[in-house]
Amino acid sequence: MVGHSRRVKRNALLGAIVLLALTSASEAAADGGSGPLGVTTVAAATRDAARVGALFQAADAGHLAGAHFCTASVVHAVHHNLLVTAAHCLSGSGALVFVPGYRDGKAPYGVWKVARVLLPAGWAKAQDEDSDVAFATVAALDGREIEDVVGADRLATRTNTTGATAVTVTGYPNSHEVPIRCTNHPTAHSATQQRITCPDFTGGTSGSPWINGENRIVGILGGHEQGGSTADISYSVVLGDEAVELYEDASSAPETSNPRVMRCAIWTAGQ
Repeated sequence: MVGHSRRVKRNALLGAIVLLALTSASEAAADGGSGPLGVTTVAAATRDAARVGALFQAADAGHLAGAHFCTASVVHAVHHNLLVTAAHCLSGSGALVFVPGYRDGKAPYGVWKVARVLLPAGWAKAQDEDSDVAFATVAALDGREIEDVVGADRLATRTNTTGATAVTVTGYPNSHEVPIRCTNHPTAHSATQQRITCPDFTGGTSGSPWINGENRIVGILGGHEQGGSTADISYSVVLGDEAVELYEDASSAPETSNPRVMRCAIWTAGQ
């Protein structure tokens, strides 16, 4: 079953999502402070939160409300124009746009056109769940790059999150027009997959970043069952060698409109 994705919604979407009210304690937990773990709240509209946004089909750019289908976030790169998300969010057809800090049908930091998509070979060739991570560049908007507008988190690869400090997951359920977030300790699912227990992460939250207390991305919601078959347990690939090579290609590749095969990724222009 496709979990957290735009194609098939998770089982929990058959019922309404009940979000807990945002409290000072839960906000402290999300910021790495003390507070309850495993509690899902509405994410506060902070500057750092604007690095996370929603993905839309470009045809929906003029009427955003209710049209988002996946989550992505800005990751630091040489050209300041890079997003990271789940590979299954980017492997369809059609032009896409990214709206950082999206809320209630509004785009407070603009609507950014996805220019290029980089998929790992494992996903492009066989939709291997251990390769469910991808990068995309976005075109400059009004002469500025996206990282210069909202900032970016850095990618932490080859990081064992089992038993590590808590991470915060932020994403956009299809049925809500605001982002949700939850902080908890990730655990190992297998040698190549990690998992986290957080309620209400339903369809649309695929691609949500897992961010540790050092503002580093240690996971991307996806992987096993494309994120999970229930709303309470979510997955991510372990960001290993394939993710490292893909990120290096995506971060430093020159601007070009010609599709080409890179070390471990297929570069496609203008989806």
